[in-house]
Amino acid sequence: MPGTGTSKPAGFGKDKRIRTSVEFEALMRAGTKRNLNGFTFFYSARPAGTARLGILISKKHAVLASDRNRIKRCIREAFRQVQGGLGALDVLVRPPYGLKTSTETVGQLRTCLERLAK
Repeated sequence: MPGTGTSKPAGFGKDKRIRTSVEFEALMRAGTKRNLNGFTFFYSARPAGTARLGILISKKHAVLASDRNRIKRCIREAFRQVQGGLGALDVLVRPPYGLKTSTETVGQLRTCLERLAK
């Protein structure tokens, strides 16, 4: 319902985001690092809760802000589609440099995220 403050189960609210630099740094330092399809994933399981997502992207990845935003939208959409199957997993995603998004980008990311949960 609009205005009730409840989020959709498959949404991307504040509880689904890795938000502080301390959390980002801890995940990069102590989390598991894995490269899949050019993307770099740092991830770590938590004892309880829902899956959370963080995105690392800079001007080196895509010079134009519109390109960076398009990449972030693809990452968030893929996460939104698979978050129910990830459990209590914190995931930090860094895209490859020079990534050009296409219609297959979300599908590729979704596949990568599903592989992390196994």
